[in-house]
Amino acid sequence: MATYLLIHGAYQGGWIWKPTAARLRRAGHLVYAPSLDGCADRRHALRPGINVETHAAEIAELLFYEDLKDVVLTGTSAGGMILCRAAELARERIGRLVFVDALALFDGERIEQIVSRRTPRVMTALSVGPSREDAENRSFADLDSTTRALALARYTPHPIAAMEEPVSLKSFWSQPWRATVIRCRRAANPGEAHQRRTADKLGAKYLEIDTGHYPMLSDPDVLAPLLMQE
Repeated sequence: MATYLLIHGAYQGGWIWKPTAARLRRAGHLVYAPSLDGCADRRHALRPGINVETHAAEIAELLFYEDLKDVVLTGTSAGGMILCRAAELARERIGRLVFVDALALFDGERIEQIVSRRTPRVMTALSVGPSREDAENRSFADLDSTTRALALARYTPHPIAAMEEPVSLKSFWSQPWRATVIRCRRAANPGEAHQRRTADKLGAKYLEIDTGHYPMLSDPDVLAPLLMQE
């Protein structure tokens, strides 16, 4: 039995992992899929100061307080940044890393240096996110109608500092990790070059799947077995 901690990306929550988590649990694994501070079911806690560092700290603390060891730490989309920092904070508890169409920034980089955005976002002093129209017609366009409706009912704006501040990773990229990078071919961001950079830098296994950006929702029968590959 392995232990998985699944980190969601921007505008998401732990809910996005539900179909994939169910398959991992049926295979006998222990699975955690928390919603991050200020996101989804924790959106009412949105406030200044929530960023990648605070999100990573809460993941590291969950690993500590649950006394989890040899964890398969998995992140998707902007959750890849949190994965890197949380792994750095809790190195002794990590068994393997899995990046699912994920951002993995170098120390001091910002998302805007990697991701090209073609549509305007809805911004407030505390949060940022796609309009409902953009979410429906672009972000969730490849989902079937039932799954798209579920996602549209649950997506939430993301804490803005977590999207705009540079990441701080002083030791992550200089350490050895067992890692897998899974790229979704139908997704525009993050691009192939970025994800190959992650795999090359980590000496990671590199895989591609023919899905959109949300395979944990659209193709869990494809994704779950890849997460279980050593």
